[in-house]
This record gives sequence, C-alpha cells and structure tokens, in this order.
Amino acid sequence: MLKKIVFMGTPLFAVPILKSLYQNGYLVSTVYTQPPQKSQRGQRINKSPIQGISETLSIECRTPISIKDNIEEFEYLKKLEADIAIVVAYGQIIPKKFLSLTKKGFINIHASLLPKWRGAAPIQRSIMNLEKETGISIMKIEEKLDAGPVCNSYKIEISQNDNSEKISEKLSLLAGKKILENIDNILNDKVEFKKQNHNEATYAFKIEKSEGLIKWDETAENIIGKVNGLYPSPGAYFIYKGERYKILKAELASGMGESGDVLDDSLKICCGDKKSIKVLEIQRQGKRPQNINEFILGSQIKKGSNLNNV
Repeated sequence: MLKKIVFMGTPLFAVPILKSLYQNGYLVSTVYTQPPQKSQRGQRINKSPIQGISETLSIECRTPISIKDNIEEFEYLKKLEADIAIVVAYGQIIPKKFLSLTKKGFINIHASLLPKWRGAAPIQRSIMNLEKETGISIMKIEEKLDAGPVCNSYKIEISQNDNSEKISEKLSLLAGKKILENIDNILNDKVEFKKQNHNEATYAFKIEKSEGLIKWDETAENIIGKVNGLYPSPGAYFIYKGERYKILKAELASGMGESGDVLDDSLKICCGDKKSIKVLEIQRQGKRPQNINEFILGSQIKKGSNLNNV
C-alpha cells in the first residue's frame, strides 16, 4: 500500500523535490504552500512556484495564511492520517502540536550542513561568509528552529564564481535525488537520526535589504561574497551621486589605490585591502541589467572617480 505524504514548501527551490517524489511514484496526498501574493501594484496575484506545480500535477494544494492556532488545518491533517510530511522552505514554523499528526513525523530538507546556518537564509549566509562548501541536511523537525536530529547530510563545493542562484539550483537538484534514497528508509525505520551539536550552531538570519550596501573599505573578497551571496535579490549595491547601482556580477582583479577609487574605465574598483574587483554586470537604478561594456558607454562613473563620494 502506498504511503501518504504531505508536502510543505513554497519557493522554486522546493519544486524539484516535489517533482522527484511525484515522478517516482510516491503518493503526495496534499501540498501546503504560502498563499498567493499580490504584486507591488496589486494588479496581479502571484501563486508560489509550489502551488503552480501542484496544480499542474493535479495535487490538492492548501494555502492557509497561517497554520498557527488553525483548528481547520489541524483537524484536516489529523483526519488525513498521513505517514510522513516533507518540509522544504515552507515559510511557516510548524506548531508543536502538528508534529505528531503523521506517523513518521515531519522531515525537513534544510539547505546547509547543520548545525551550521540554521534559519531563513543559509545559502546567502554561507556565500557571504566565504564558505568553501555547503550542502543539504535531512532532519526531523522539533519545536526549536532547525535544531532537530539529522539522519544524513550531503556536501557540495562553493566556487568563487558561484552565486546564491547557482548554489540554490545545485542544492535543489541534489535534494531531489537524495530524498529518494532516504524516504523509504525513514518510513521503514532504517535510518538513525543523530542529535546536532548545539554548541556549534550558527544562525542564518533573514537578509535585510540594507545589508546589500557595499562599503568600499571592506576586503575585495568580502565584497565579492556580498555580490554573489545577495544575487539575485536583494542584491549588492552602491550609491554614487544620488543614484543606486546594483552589482550583479564581479570578479577579483589586480590594481591598487584608495578604497572606492575607480582605477579604469572598465569599472575596476579598489577595495579596503588594496585589492580590487572588476564589475562584469551592473544595473543602474530604474534601468535594465547591462554588461560592463554596454554600461560604460553612457556612464558618469569614469576612471579617477571615487565611489565613496555618494
């Protein structure tokens, strides 16, 4: 008899995992995702990527604003008598009383090597912190955030050119494969969940837009980490003569000067450690993204400018 699975997720990151379960014959009875959001001007209603794929696959999709103190959803899940719940970046904390509503608990696929980077932004924080590797952890949800026991973790390397979008894609595809290796073992009690070392825990707090502001007295590597870690959103940016410029792609370069100095007309910029970055792709406020050769044709930022002069 097929086991009943509840899937809870919201962003694009969760889509390959849900598709993997469905395409490999697992019975996903119900999907939970965050409710549709209005666009900034309120002219469109945007469904989450998980809601979109659920509708494509004809899986029942529930979108409660909150499951906290939600009697209707509690009773629904209780009546469903599911075997297991798989949670992937759902966006809501699962209340303690819900955790006993499936036979094998709620299993979370978290985008870090726990206990490192518990919390909302593990991919961004690992890149901004100049980590050399990251991965996914398959853990059982307990009351405290991302603190439950882990059955398996899987690593990937972070290269100097990897940004959050690339790493998210890699981890998502990895998770889609590895959940297949784990779910039957979890359902059949053939895995061991080991407690995390809570003394080694670090926290990936939610990214604030203000964190994207580039300070040119930082090291070149740290600035590259910010550019890559915050791509595509909210992005790393600087302000020059009252205009905001978002750096979308950059690389380490040679060249010395004072921090913020523009060293050439191809937007090589000196940083605080006397090393430099070379901007490869940039977006001026209110404009579309441009590669650097296109950008410099009409730019007011020239060799000899200093970007600390906001």
